[in-house]
Amino acid sequence: MTSAPAKTPREQLPPGPRKAAGPGKGGAPGPAARRAERRLRRAANRDSVPHAMRGSTGGRIGRGLLLVVAAVVTVFPFYAMVVLSLKPAAAVDFPGSLVPWPLGGEAYESVMNSQDVPRWLFNTLLYSLTSVVGVLLLSSLAGYAFAKKRFPGREAMFWSFLSMVMVPYHVTMIPTFAMIAKLGGVDTYWGLIVPTLANAQAVFLMRQFIQGLPDELFEAARLDGCSELQIFGRIVLPLLKPILATLGVFVFLWHWNDFLWPLVIGQSTDMRTLTVGIASLQQQNVPLNVVLSGSVIAFVPIFAAYLVGQRYFTEGVTASGIKG
Repeated sequence: MTSAPAKTPREQLPPGPRKAAGPGKGGAPGPAARRAERRLRRAANRDSVPHAMRGSTGGRIGRGLLLVVAAVVTVFPFYAMVVLSLKPAAAVDFPGSLVPWPLGGEAYESVMNSQDVPRWLFNTLLYSLTSVVGVLLLSSLAGYAFAKKRFPGREAMFWSFLSMVMVPYHVTMIPTFAMIAKLGGVDTYWGLIVPTLANAQAVFLMRQFIQGLPDELFEAARLDGCSELQIFGRIVLPLLKPILATLGVFVFLWHWNDFLWPLVIGQSTDMRTLTVGIASLQQQNVPLNVVLSGSVIAFVPIFAAYLVGQRYFTEGVTASGIKG
């Protein structure tokens, strides 16, 4: 039994308007027919929108107010940090201290004129940027090997490496420190950076992304005489740009905010990072506005990294390879 053909918008009109919706001059639809068709299109568009998204006017206003409240709660700590860092050195009096006047930059001058903070900023930049380059390079190479190369014990090796994610970081920190100490890496840059380069989460993300790439690309490159390094450099890396940008921002944030490992491995003042150095200021009876100004300086690069990489987030998270 065949189903009846779908009716056109003109056939769906009620019997009354159908007569008035006849063709106009030259066979073109008349004004009544055009109005009826517009009504049908609006009704179809309303039906295509999920009911939960339509809602009532009161519901939309309530959701908007809820989002505004959530935004205010989220932004308020940053507002308080910036305002208090610009206040003169005095006792904090809430809520009067949150009024944005009078303001001054004495605390920032004190921070930037000190001998320690610029060195801590340099250490943090070196630690974060070098770790980003190392993690992206090693994880992309390992992800390519686990995704497209065939060798004995590949799956067992991959899942054994991935199981490191389930081990708490604090459990492995003590044996890692003991090993680095025997090698003479305490209070050195390489001892700070090298143990953080093996990132199981980054390898997993790279492997899952590269698995979605068609094998025909690699077979054609091998037929053209490309070596494995040429395939990786000319085919894999250009296709990895979205996930590399997204992962690079996350790795930068992880290392910029890292506190425990830099605290353990950097035992002198010159080897401290910003997070460790700012925490040490609180033990030296430094005024609150100076401590918060250091926190603002530490926050600015994180915010800048997010602004640079935010356009890659959606593309990098949702991309799963080439679809033909």
